[in-house]
Amino acid sequence: MSLTESMNTHGRARLSFASEADIDEFVETLEKYERGELTPDQWRTFRLVRGTYGQRQTFDAQMLRIKVPQGVLTADQLRALAEVAEQYSRRFGHITTRQNIQLHFVKLHDVEPAMRRLADAGLTTREACGNSIRNITACPYAGVAHDELFDVSPYAEATTRYFLRQKLSSTLPRKFKIAFEGCPEDHAVLAIHDLAFHAQRGPDQGRGFRVLAGGGTALMCKSAGLLHDFLPAAEILRVVTAVLRVFQRLGDYQHKQRNRMKFMIKALGWDAWLNEYQRELAWCRSEGGVPLLTIDPAEAEAAPTAERGDAPAPSLIVSRVAAAQPIGPGLTPTIVPVFLPGDEAYGRWRSTNVRPQKQFGYMIATATVPLGDLTAEQMRVAGELARAYGDGAVRVTADQNLVFRWVPVGELRELYRRLAAASLGQAEASSVADVTSCPGAESCRLAVTQSRGLGRLLEEHLRARPDLVAAADGAHIKISGCPNGCGQHHIATIGFQGSVRRLGGRAVPQYFVMVGGGTTLERATFARTAAKIPARRIPETVERLIAFYQREKRDGESAPAFFQRMDLERVSEELRDLQQLSAEDAVPLDFVDLAETGEFAPEVMEGECSA
Repeated sequence: MSLTESMNTHGRARLSFASEADIDEFVETLEKYERGELTPDQWRTFRLVRGTYGQRQTFDAQMLRIKVPQGVLTADQLRALAEVAEQYSRRFGHITTRQNIQLHFVKLHDVEPAMRRLADAGLTTREACGNSIRNITACPYAGVAHDELFDVSPYAEATTRYFLRQKLSSTLPRKFKIAFEGCPEDHAVLAIHDLAFHAQRGPDQGRGFRVLAGGGTALMCKSAGLLHDFLPAAEILRVVTAVLRVFQRLGDYQHKQRNRMKFMIKALGWDAWLNEYQRELAWCRSEGGVPLLTIDPAEAEAAPTAERGDAPAPSLIVSRVAAAQPIGPGLTPTIVPVFLPGDEAYGRWRSTNVRPQKQFGYMIATATVPLGDLTAEQMRVAGELARAYGDGAVRVTADQNLVFRWVPVGELRELYRRLAAASLGQAEASSVADVTSCPGAESCRLAVTQSRGLGRLLEEHLRARPDLVAAADGAHIKISGCPNGCGQHHIATIGFQGSVRRLGGRAVPQYFVMVGGGTTLERATFARTAAKIPARRIPETVERLIAFYQREKRDGESAPAFFQRMDLERVSEELRDLQQLSAEDAVPLDFVDLAETGEFAPEVMEGECSA
């Protein structure tokens, strides 16, 4: 396939991202490692770039991360994911905050057949992990949002195709993250990315982007700086290449804790880094031979023309989903099919999970996926519903949900009935009750606590208290099991970071309670630590924070704005008594992590994030 062809494959008929040669190379390299021809470090570096990440378990357990460029999953791809989840994992997958799908507890020798089935559907794990350009994300409403400037999806996809498997893309000091947004609201959390592109119009109304660079969270939270106020869209590949070349040449390959691009920029200084970038950009434009991005997609998506499939009956969905329960080890999704949802439930779902498209007569519907955990049968059903009521695809979101687009307004009720039957019909999408969480210590080598255990506890608590959900205007809760922030807790209204406290020689799971995070199209505001509270007291912590907001807020002030404004000491004072825990006051459950049964014994292992 020529370069021109590869950059013009955007749209519903886009070509595969997979390569059988990748899988053959994986098998050959695994055999070399097993023959002792490669060191463990060499093997680890190789497999990470192929999306295979070692879990904390001592037995054969891998996490397989599947890239979902721009979050787009077709019905065929959902079916392939379902089959792989059933045959090689736990009958469910996990949606990440970067529009990937992760499958856990996969045996190493099952990775090859899993990869081949995924490749049949056009999916790849290439550069999903490792020191590479990770999955390039985009606004899930791109192409159909009523207030977007233009559809950014084709530009994000062309960038993905150009850099996928390129040597520069996988020989970096550390991972590199890119995002695209076209709306006036920031759905892609641009300011925490290494490079971010926000749609703009030039003086001649030509398409272009405002470009940000150098953002990130974890050990040094940094809001991305302005690189270009307006960049013509044709220059995207050159700009990305120039930034990567500086990072590859001057980045830190020695210190795992400070080798993201933001550290390099800090060490050089913004102006010195900018000079290096401009020199590389000039090279890209002249002797480097980096092409212009010569695509001219439509301003927005056209209506789907494919014949629609038949929707399965709600009763059939109930029986299918209920019969195909996920399995352990670890915390598994709770499946509660609803066969006959009432008018009140539908009205609430429509008010919180549905928005209009720019195309008249069509709606965007969000299926809430608790903690981002989607069972294999739910994947199949979602694909069937996308064919019956949408354009044959869904988009996964940074909030760990599924978005159905091109739903005729008159068919929303029937779609909702079937989502409810699949245990995907909960309302309150992207509200305080729609908690985001990383996988946590159940599988991650770096995590301290079982973040999904806390996520489930909070979701159940909040959904049982609709008064709290209504009171927490605009608030979001995000949880990470360690400081790295895969759950994006640094940009949450209320964020929780897993930690440990020692009490009488025993360990208590606790969380740093962080408030006031968020992003806009211009910058990120990072949450501040207000308290350190034992895990079992976090639901009461959330109640206290919501009550504090209701009591002290200004007229018309949202919860995110309130916690960004409020003096941190006042927030801490509201939670002071919840922090206190003595050996005399502790009860047995204080020493057991959420969703676990044995006594808490945290073990932070050497991670593979920067291997």
